[in-house]
Amino acid sequence: MSFSQLGLSEKVLAAVQAAGYTTPTPIQQQAIPHVLARRDVLGIAQTGTGKTAAFTLPMLTRLEHGRARARMPRTLILEPTRELAAQVQESFEKYGAGQKLNVALVIGGVSFDDQDSKLTRGVDVLIATPGRLLDHFERGRLLLTGVELLVIDEADRMLDMGFIPDIERICKLVPFTRQTLFFTATMPPEIRRITEQFLHNPVKVEVSRPATTVATTSQLLVKTGREPHDKRDTLRRVIRSAEGLTNAIIFCNRKREVAALHRSLVRHGFSAIALHGDMDQPARTAALDQFRKNEVTLLVASDVAARGLDIPAVSHIFNFDVPHHPDDYVHRIGRTGRAGRSGTAITIVAPADGKNVAAIEKLIGQTIPWMGKEPHASAQENTEKERTERGEHRKGEHHKREHRNVRHREHGGKRPARRDSAPAPVTRLDEVRPRHAGKPAHADDNAGGHLPAFLLRPVRVKA
Repeated sequence: MSFSQLGLSEKVLAAVQAAGYTTPTPIQQQAIPHVLARRDVLGIAQTGTGKTAAFTLPMLTRLEHGRARARMPRTLILEPTRELAAQVQESFEKYGAGQKLNVALVIGGVSFDDQDSKLTRGVDVLIATPGRLLDHFERGRLLLTGVELLVIDEADRMLDMGFIPDIERICKLVPFTRQTLFFTATMPPEIRRITEQFLHNPVKVEVSRPATTVATTSQLLVKTGREPHDKRDTLRRVIRSAEGLTNAIIFCNRKREVAALHRSLVRHGFSAIALHGDMDQPARTAALDQFRKNEVTLLVASDVAARGLDIPAVSHIFNFDVPHHPDDYVHRIGRTGRAGRSGTAITIVAPADGKNVAAIEKLIGQTIPWMGKEPHASAQENTEKERTERGEHRKGEHHKREHRNVRHREHGGKRPARRDSAPAPVTRLDEVRPRHAGKPAHADDNAGGHLPAFLLRPVRVKA
């Protein structure tokens, strides 16, 4: 099937052809006709399957007719992070080059007044993060009563970041008759509740089962020690020995670990740059641009870079920390092996990470092999072994306590005297002499049966 069979306009088809695309991805084939037919769509697909173009292209076709009014956007796209929002804006600029559409980006970390001036002129497409969007609305700078089409992208990431209450509020502010496009990679119960509440008879488009990994990505585990410096040593060794490494994203669980690991890599001569949520927006944009242009080889990032970022030629993913949630693992390694390319994902596993690795293997339905020639047990087997060892240790302690209790009962409820100890002799007070006569007593003079000298002084009693 080609893009010309999906019902897109001539201007959009020309832009797609100019971008070098000829064949739509499975989610684009299934979703675009329903979007053009004004149906609500629930799209479930793993990362890197072309979800952005699945709603961008039909929106451009529909927006060719009509015009925007001041402070009343015609369409609204909600994204969980600033980077994803900026990426969607780039898609509209690429595919909508032949159309005179006003596109506004409303995100945190940039000038509020500049965004307000764009909204005043009127926008056809408003791309926003939930927090900044509600800021504009509460200040009376934005009206959502003219929204004809609402897109909620990366909904499961919205859930992880705590945006679900904001999403519910925004869905109540837009018209009831709007069309809603809802895209997610996983379907936890909270996301399912949102879809049942705000989507009207949606068409379900699912191109892969939830929480699956890309088949072209090779996955490996590497053992390391308990200490942080052990993990850093292991990471440097694996990076130096990685075959075909052109660039890589290194994921950490915490922002402070991102900064510390970045400093360590630079100190050891690696070309690296950091990306995390505490950086201001210009610094985050500059870091991504440097990585995209291959000016740096390694991008050390938190999970802010795990969802939807379009960096197609990432050869390797390194999990410096095993993610606490198995879904995050799927999104992290989805940054490589995109658009049919091959990729490699290597996870560094410390002794305390066995439980998290077992949860990941259970979610993706496969056992991840260990790197190296030595045979290793799977993470699930390691976890079971640890549980067994803990159980045997507790069982041994229980038997010891039971043995002591039996001896206690045999002696009539009294603890038996130790065999190697004899009753201490009773010493009369007049037999006790200070250790150092004539000298002041010290704090340890009462050791070994001696008393301080002041206790032996005679007591004068008045008549």
